[in-house]
Amino acid sequence: MEWQMRAIRGATTVAENSVEAIREAVTELINELEERNQLQPTDILSVTFSVTRDLDAIFPAAIARNRPLWDSVAMLDVQQMYVEGSLQRCIRFLIHAYLPTSAPVHHIYLRQAAKLRPDWGLQQTLQTSQQVVETKV
Repeated sequence: MEWQMRAIRGATTVAENSVEAIREAVTELINELEERNQLQPTDILSVTFSVTRDLDAIFPAAIARNRPLWDSVAMLDVQQMYVEGSLQRCIRFLIHAYLPTSAPVHHIYLRQAAKLRPDWGLQQTLQTSQQVVETKV
């Protein structure tokens, strides 16, 4: 099987600026990333997390580092550029990982962040999955 470095995008939002809310959202986001992309932490080269300026209770990378095998992934937290009228309390990531060349990349947009990329939302993922199943039959 041939492998290739791929970029995966994702985002989510939180209801409030608290450690608990951010931990829940980051955990959900990473769980979806791993599940939908069948991704193991050992295949991840790096993760850049960005947060909007209204989130400062905890670093998303600190949450990710506590997951099994994520402590050896290179991670960076940055503040997202502020643009008036943009989505608030948003956490984004850009991940570089090795995936099989033939595997589709599933970008993860959850909660209110699904509005950022409706073309990459869950419905698109479900349609892609159905097409893959149909072509295998």
